[in-house]
Amino acid sequence: MKRYVLAHDLGTSGNKATLFTVEGELVASKVYPYGTHYFHNNWAEQSPQDWWEAVCHSTQALVQNIEVDEIAAICFSGQMMGCLCVDQHGVPLKDAIIYCDQRATQETDAILEKIDSKEFYKITGHRASASYSVEKLMWVKNNEPEIYRKTCKMLHAKDYINFKLTGKMVTEFTDASGTNVFDLNTNTWSEKLIEITGIDADKLPEARPSTYVIGELTRAAAEATDLKAGIPVVAGGGDGLCAAVGVGSVKPGVTYNYLGSSSWIATTTTTPIYDDQMRTFVWAHAVEGYVHPCGTMQTAGSSYSWLKNEICTQETLEAEQQSVSPYELINQKIAQSPPGARGLIFLPYLLGERSPRWNPKARGAYIGLNLEHKRADLLRATLEGVSMNLSIILDIFRQQVAIRDIVVIGGGAKGAIWREIMADIYDANILKPNYLEEATSMGAAIIGGVGVGVFKDFDVIDRFIKIESTQKPDMERQKVYRKMKPIFEKCYHALVDVYEDLAVL
Repeated sequence: MKRYVLAHDLGTSGNKATLFTVEGELVASKVYPYGTHYFHNNWAEQSPQDWWEAVCHSTQALVQNIEVDEIAAICFSGQMMGCLCVDQHGVPLKDAIIYCDQRATQETDAILEKIDSKEFYKITGHRASASYSVEKLMWVKNNEPEIYRKTCKMLHAKDYINFKLTGKMVTEFTDASGTNVFDLNTNTWSEKLIEITGIDADKLPEARPSTYVIGELTRAAAEATDLKAGIPVVAGGGDGLCAAVGVGSVKPGVTYNYLGSSSWIATTTTTPIYDDQMRTFVWAHAVEGYVHPCGTMQTAGSSYSWLKNEICTQETLEAEQQSVSPYELINQKIAQSPPGARGLIFLPYLLGERSPRWNPKARGAYIGLNLEHKRADLLRATLEGVSMNLSIILDIFRQQVAIRDIVVIGGGAKGAIWREIMADIYDANILKPNYLEEATSMGAAIIGGVGVGVFKDFDVIDRFIKIESTQKPDMERQKVYRKMKPIFEKCYHALVDVYEDLAVL
């Protein structure tokens, strides 16, 4: 049996190539960065040529010291909800419009003029939004008709790279469910939504399961990456769904919380969890037969990094002198503040909000400040505010599924004090695995291994991850948070009109 699976995480800031053994050992990883072109206030594009160069360079650096004959499969995780128009030869017709681009607001409105928002939500698992792929493709049709006419297929980031590797234009169910034109209930393109959006159905690639073997590495791609022609390339998945596999959320009963710049809570179920207020959404899962309810907030770790950069200059300077992370010193300071931060509440809406508010005009705030408050209280309130916001997402899921344990990953999960705060606010056991920042590429590796038969099924995740620590909730601290959470909710709703006023300044 071959020894390795080569996984890639094609993200927003760069590509990470990662090599795992079939026994679950992380051998090495290499990152190659690329940029994003932000313009016109809320437009965002990336060059697909930059993606390809990053994949080639990171792969070359990674495989220098191994036998490439021993690679069993190649599989990608990729950024979701993008729109790359390519011609019949797979040549990009323009730069890719990526997930955070918000230009397609008129196209979103046009969809909702023809279908009730809740009916749309029940078909796709998502709200209609400029964030998604089909609205972006509609924008191209309306504003760049010549490019639209020449478009053979609309591809996601990883699907374009898979084409470069194999010559085949294919997507898979997880990325398809991020287009806003995919029927989550049947795992097929929705004829009704295709008609409503006015796009041509033949511009959508064939959608297959994540474990589908698209083809083999071509000779040209092998030469560009220092690999060997003939290696199977597996369809892979969107980054959030690969992360789900990488934390073991491969069957019902496993819930996880990713704490990065943004943060999401997600779980695995056999049927969608729909929220009456459409505060959460649902993806197709990388594991066939399941779906992945999820709620994502905008600024979780970003609130923490803003805190470090703007308020904790003293800790940052001391950390540099001590050669430690500034967050280590910030966490020590947070521990000096009692649960509830002496009645101080932080609203973590520094970049508007997705789940659970869906209000792009929402803004951050500290509420309850008085002369007795210390810097430590501001720091603690920040983490508590992020956690309270996420707990609302958790409450929605708990209306339909029991959740007692939550696996945490991402950079924010490193701090013991934040895991303690989460345990108390979530009323859950917080489980910290051995890998905090490799879950996405690990998930891609497992999808690839299952796809080529190196792994029997997704239960192989037990080879890869081990739980290193568990933080249980404390009843006394929970009493404080149970009193504060309704006030946290009141604070947001009390300021909604203020957010509207601030937006026009």
